[in-house]
Amino acid sequence: MTELSPQRRSLVLAICCASMIVVVMDISIVNVALPNIRDDLDASVSSLQWAVDAYTLVLASFLLLAGSTADRIGRKRLFLIGLAAFGIGSLLCGLAPGIGWLIGARAVQAIGGTMLNPVAMAIIATTFPDPKERAKAIGVFGSMSGLSLALGPILGGALVDAFDWRSIFWINVPIVAIAFVMTAVYVPESRAPRARRPDPVGQLLVIVMLGSLVYAVIESHKLGWGSTTIIALLGVTVLAALATVAYELRRSDPLLELRLFRSVPFSSAILMAFGALCAFGAFLFVTTLYLQEVRGMSALKAGLCLLPVGLLIVLLSPRTGKYVGAHGPRLPLVVSGAALAVGGAVSLLIRPSTSLPAVLAMYLLIGVFQGTINPPITNTAVSGMPRSMAGVATSLASAGRQTGTTLGVAIAGTIVGSSQAHGGTSYTHAEHGVWWLMIGLGAGIVALALISTGSWAKETSKRAAALFEEVDRGAVPEPAGRR
Repeated sequence: MTELSPQRRSLVLAICCASMIVVVMDISIVNVALPNIRDDLDASVSSLQWAVDAYTLVLASFLLLAGSTADRIGRKRLFLIGLAAFGIGSLLCGLAPGIGWLIGARAVQAIGGTMLNPVAMAIIATTFPDPKERAKAIGVFGSMSGLSLALGPILGGALVDAFDWRSIFWINVPIVAIAFVMTAVYVPESRAPRARRPDPVGQLLVIVMLGSLVYAVIESHKLGWGSTTIIALLGVTVLAALATVAYELRRSDPLLELRLFRSVPFSSAILMAFGALCAFGAFLFVTTLYLQEVRGMSALKAGLCLLPVGLLIVLLSPRTGKYVGAHGPRLPLVVSGAALAVGGAVSLLIRPSTSLPAVLAMYLLIGVFQGTINPPITNTAVSGMPRSMAGVATSLASAGRQTGTTLGVAIAGTIVGSSQAHGGTSYTHAEHGVWWLMIGLGAGIVALALISTGSWAKETSKRAAALFEEVDRGAVPEPAGRR
């Protein structure tokens, strides 16, 4: 790709950030509208979870396909297709006459979304070849992820109170239209030097694995973990996971590029992305319901209560990206994991009568967690990897995030679902399961941060990158049995 001017690179980054904002915001913007959607469409708790999870589940399932396809047919081309599909899905959501239609339209939205975020990260990785500049750009882009999740409830609350829940989908249309035109004019085309072949069998196995797992978690509170249906779904999940690994190891161009996981920093980044967004997805789900159902707030007021989280993400994420470019990811990751664990611990103290300033102070810790987690994770996922693997590597990182968000919402809904009818103390007591989950995930992030930033871990990253560079040049034959 031709070297771009600094102004052109900044414009490309802004376009990519716009796509991140609409796609990620639609994960959380729905949360504050859930009570209104429930009343208007007569939806159950389980169907409300699916209104959130249909979106994130499709994102997680097809992100890998989008990344490898973009590397093959062109990142700009797929990005434009994704914008169009996302806009159409948003229109369909706004027209939904029932909860089934809404869930289906959310899936259409997500199909477009799968072609945006991982492709945008790959575009950024190739647009900013200098490692330090790339780290800063990824810091800005990464900050949009957490910021969009945090600001989604605020914007959603304002729109729901001023208009109705359908407006949270209509607002996407003009943003997507502008981004489409800007992309067509200013974003250069790029693709991987060596095209990767399609892998439909691998894609089907990934869909079966994630779909079975999320469906089991969502329906477990209604059917019970010991029910035949849930046990069968979990069995399908395990079998699909084993089949995916066995099949992908035999392919020369697998959808799930397992050789990337020879890099300890990359593997840790995927696990941390999964854990971080699982925690944040669960936090947003239970918090918006707590503020509206337990404390009786309007959608807008509930959204504004999350403003401290959004402000800290805005303040910390760009600075974190700059710090990562100069000093590495260890300190931000440790700070982020510690803030998550402590935030979960102090949230155990929340009661229906807890003063609002005290509740908001607890939310500050979640802002620190989100403000310092995305830039180091995203940068770690792509740094050191050859450009030919940019789409695949960023897709895996995005898949980790979206899978984490999906399961976070599903698990949180399972934990607090039955307590919603009782409200008050019953709900805040049920929330403890979510807070303990956050404590455990925070501790895990700290441990992975320390493991993945040592000299041994860095050597594994160099060896993994060298392997792909040699394979791309044809200097190393594919392992026996691959096809």
